[in-house]
Amino acid sequence: MTGRLNTAQPYALGLFRIVVGLLFTCHGASSLFGVLGGADGEGGTVATNAWPGWYAAVIQLVGGALVFLGLGTRFAAFIASGSMAYAYFKVHQPEALWPMQNGGEASAMFCWALLLLVFTGSGALGLDRLFARSRETTEEPVRDGAAVAA
Repeated sequence: MTGRLNTAQPYALGLFRIVVGLLFTCHGASSLFGVLGGADGEGGTVATNAWPGWYAAVIQLVGGALVFLGLGTRFAAFIASGSMAYAYFKVHQPEALWPMQNGGEASAMFCWALLLLVFTGSGALGLDRLFARSRETTEEPVRDGAAVAA
């Protein structure tokens, strides 16, 4: 059974990435465009250039879309994870110590889920793999005795 689970791991990771990216994108879209309930739950939006809300929403929208697509996953997930750490420690944590008390569960979960993707990569079903595969086929093989450029 472990062997079957190990062969399915890249696909499970790819599905995890897709779900996290989609949810993160929806979070940003609600804040920027007022869809899905909006920033305040009543269809409102975050004021343009308002610190940190508007910038966080842009990171959520763009970073979430990149993670969803599996394009530049590690970099996008790193930036997005950092923005969620900032949100937790600057916005939620001063209210109370525990996420259940301060309303920071989503920030904490997104932070850790995205940080996991920094270390695992996009898994299967991502554009990162497609581009990596095309790069491998276009590179010329190294011949014996030939110098290798870095």
